[in-house]
Amino acid sequence: MAKDGLTIVKGQLPSINIREKLAAEGKPVCLAFSCGKDSLATWLALRECGVEVVPAYLYYVPGLVFIEDQLKRYEDYFQVKIHQYPHPLLFHSLHSAAFQAPHRVPLLAAVDMPEISYEAQWGLIVEDLGLKGSWVADGVRAGDSIVRRASFVKNGPMKPSSRKVSPIYDWLKGKVMDVITSSKAPLSDDYRVFGRSYDGLDARFSAPLRRNYPADYERILQWYPLVDVDQIRWERLGEPR
Repeated sequence: MAKDGLTIVKGQLPSINIREKLAAEGKPVCLAFSCGKDSLATWLALRECGVEVVPAYLYYVPGLVFIEDQLKRYEDYFQVKIHQYPHPLLFHSLHSAAFQAPHRVPLLAAVDMPEISYEAQWGLIVEDLGLKGSWVADGVRAGDSIVRRASFVKNGPMKPSSRKVSPIYDWLKGKVMDVITSSKAPLSDDYRVFGRSYDGLDARFSAPLRRNYPADYERILQWYPLVDVDQIRWERLGEPR
């Protein structure tokens, strides 16, 4: 069932009650900010309720210019610094020698790059930001998939044990876009280039990067010399969207 751009999730309070509860606590909320529409709408919704937002972006490759430019655009819009940290996928990819040339594998094996879970990484981030014990917000929505809806029915949008919260979990895509449009917040270039927010190293992202941001693509090759192998695979199966 949907009404006013919202979907009803069985047994759960509307998201406005979640945001009001966060505001009543009077503490900053750390936001997992991806430059995507959902995390952007989450930031706007929290700000509307008077919640102080401390955003953090997780990078797959450090120093990509197109990412830095987008983060600067949002910093200028919100007048808030966006903190940057490595994504757990960065550690996992190096640990597993993903897209690496053969001569690099012994070195990576010798380094024995540690791996870290997504949950543990956010625990370290909030501690580094001096926000230990604060909620970590994301833009996950029940309308994204049946699996996510089922998760919200079972676990709810606020998870005290992990301090994770989804402040717009019951918003539909139309409401997300309406809020972004009415706020005049910039939508990231990711949607023009990738059709979605940048989210990995596979051909869905590396092929458009090669075409649109060649300097950044060269930087990715410094970290993952064989990243174009996935593009060759996609060309055999069909061009990635």
